[in-house]
Amino acid sequence: MAVLNVIKAIAKGLALTAKHIPQNRITIQYPDEPVLIERRFRGLHILNLDENGKEKCVGCYLCAIACPADAIYIEAAEDPRPYEERIGVDRRYAKVYNIDYGKCIFCGYCEEACPEDAITMGPDFELAWERREDMILTKDQLLASNRKISPRLKLIP
Repeated sequence: MAVLNVIKAIAKGLALTAKHIPQNRITIQYPDEPVLIERRFRGLHILNLDENGKEKCVGCYLCAIACPADAIYIEAAEDPRPYEERIGVDRRYAKVYNIDYGKCIFCGYCEEACPEDAITMGPDFELAWERREDMILTKDQLLASNRKISPRLKLIP
């Protein structure tokens, strides 16, 4: 009786497999065709600028504290110059802002912790580095003004 139940289960599984064989397969020919990305996708980080082109990050360290992988390193500094000449929107700004993608787990906690919406997770997913040192992206590489989003990505509306 047990052997009969096993044979029935195998036949049922093969029938299900055979049912799916004639269906059209969906294969995206990446990189020739654009990849569809959901809006909530969490890819490489972007340090945002305000409408005047000034950095939003005020060096409060909340993103670094929220990061469970300890992948974010920040050094804050004071900028006493008038608003027009400042780097950031506030007197305080992030002099050094590094993210180590060898440690980052793309959880999005840094994005949620930021009170200024200075850091967001972008749509880029092409992560390939040849050396460990290249996995640490600096502030200049993360700034929105310096980032190039891959043309092979298409956001789902």
